[in-house]
Amino acid sequence: MKAKHDPRHQARILALQSLFEWSFNSIDIKEIIRRNLEDLALQNQSKEAAPEVDSDLANFLIKGSTENLDTIDKIIESCASEWPISQIAKVDLEILRIAIFELYIARNSPPKVAIDEAVELAKEFGGENSSKFVNGVLGTVVKQLMPEVN
Repeated sequence: MKAKHDPRHQARILALQSLFEWSFNSIDIKEIIRRNLEDLALQNQSKEAAPEVDSDLANFLIKGSTENLDTIDKIIESCASEWPISQIAKVDLEILRIAIFELYIARNSPPKVAIDEAVELAKEFGGENSSKFVNGVLGTVVKQLMPEVN
């Protein structure tokens, strides 16, 4: 299990929270990020210190996920063909979008790390079967689109 206070893990949580909120309304994603970072800063000033966040990574993941949304969603559609995007739980969908951006498009983390992080997010924030679903879809992404990793 990931260390809950790892700044990179916290960055992925912040990215997930921001993208999840963004998926429900048309508020500017930059405004959502700014507010979420402000909330963390306020928590850090209180008695209950918030964990440190790698805000550069959070911004990178959010920007990359939103700018590559069509490409990412096509990958999800092909690798989870039994699940139309509209039927995937929103939290699972946002976890997949972040992970596919990180794993396949940016390739800024080793595949095992990107998948482990996504599964961990699914365990923390998703439903009962979210972690298995996310792991399965990402395993298919690696198998179909990244044969050099196998």
